[in-house]
Amino acid sequence: MLPELGQLNRRQIAALVGVAPFNRDSGRFRGQRRIWGGRGAVRALLYMATLSALKANPPIRAFYQQLLARGKVKKVAIIACMRKFIICLNAMVKKNEPWDDNKVTAFFQTS
Repeated sequence: MLPELGQLNRRQIAALVGVAPFNRDSGRFRGQRRIWGGRGAVRALLYMATLSALKANPPIRAFYQQLLARGKVKKVAIIACMRKFIICLNAMVKKNEPWDDNKVTAFFQTS
């Protein structure tokens, strides 16, 4: 479903899955950023995995709560978590590393 995992950079993998925000700007008009395109089956699977992670994974849940505290809409916060999640998985596959809670916690921390 996603054989490119571990071979692309973070922007490319997010766009390939369809969780990268794209703008709708034209001239002086500044439209909203939306996600679109990508592989729908992978995005649906990642969505369900992220919903499970929001309940069972403390770093992802904390990141989600931070986004909500900053005023983000719930759906936007979930998509942001999905993007972080796939980028984290991509880096783990690229470096051939197993899941490490300490590294994942540091990855999901915001400044």
